[in-house]
Amino acid sequence: MSLRKMFLTAALLSLALVARAMPASAQELGAKPNSVGTPPVAGSSAPALTGPSLALRQALSAACRQDETEFTKYLTARNAETYATLTEGARVALMKRFVLLNEPGKPSLVTGAAGRPLVRCETPVGAAELQIGGADIDDNLALLPVEIRDATDTVGESVLHVKMGLVREHGEWKLISVGLVLLDLPSLAAEWDAAQIGETEKTAIESLKDIGEAVEKYRRTYARLPDSLANLASPAKGAPTAEAAGMLDSDLAAGARSGYNFRYVLQSNSTLGAPAKYALAATPQVYGRTGKRSFYTEGDGVIHGADRQGVVGSASDPRVEPPKAQ
Repeated sequence: MSLRKMFLTAALLSLALVARAMPASAQELGAKPNSVGTPPVAGSSAPALTGPSLALRQALSAACRQDETEFTKYLTARNAETYATLTEGARVALMKRFVLLNEPGKPSLVTGAAGRPLVRCETPVGAAELQIGGADIDDNLALLPVEIRDATDTVGESVLHVKMGLVREHGEWKLISVGLVLLDLPSLAAEWDAAQIGETEKTAIESLKDIGEAVEKYRRTYARLPDSLANLASPAKGAPTAEAAGMLDSDLAAGARSGYNFRYVLQSNSTLGAPAKYALAATPQVYGRTGKRSFYTEGDGVIHGADRQGVVGSASDPRVEPPKAQ
């Protein structure tokens, strides 16, 4: 079968396969749990590569590090544009598909069997080895076999064989398929983001708690409420002050994290016998993709949440129950 026919087959099957492929972990794909194994032979080094082999090696290394900026360089222009709009969880999930490891790792480039280039991705909890085979090139298309295994596997029990496709775009090789899964991010962006909604909503709830704790800490420290979330950010230099108290991460102090926007509103000033009041709200940045529920709290530790079609929630919304212990 020619390369062009193989890519056509991949395109016809991709819509059915990619939704199931995105959330899969190494264990779900049949690989054994990863654990750090014996490093490659000392003194070995990756051979000089060019063309699609070099591009694939660099893409796998970026995926190992979960380096979004570097990984984007090996996506087609159309896919790169959509990739930038995905939720953080979906972007990371795509990179995980290439190395089958959940944690960011440190790649090392060495020589594998038969002199083939090998990317070893080592994380604190495990390591995988990805050996790249010879490229089958047809004009602007290339298929490269990749052998993925647990670094401790010496008998081949966990080996996965995958063919990765690349296309030449403006003189540079870009990823276009993983096995039979065609990378068509614009067609699948909404579906991938939807698969992450549960995680983004969970992160939004946790972020509201973090903001609430920071606001109360600020109140105890300065005997008043901050004027804005920006007052909770770290100072550019020097010691913390009431204008930059260093009590909140920079992203939350700027009012955004993982697909949600956060608002802080002063509801009343301090009066005799009554402390100042405030409210916090979290709304999805893109309703239906980065989240569905809006969350709201009035600083009493109780968080309310409901599907508000993307607008701000209120204290009349149902109470969000804490997750049950496993």
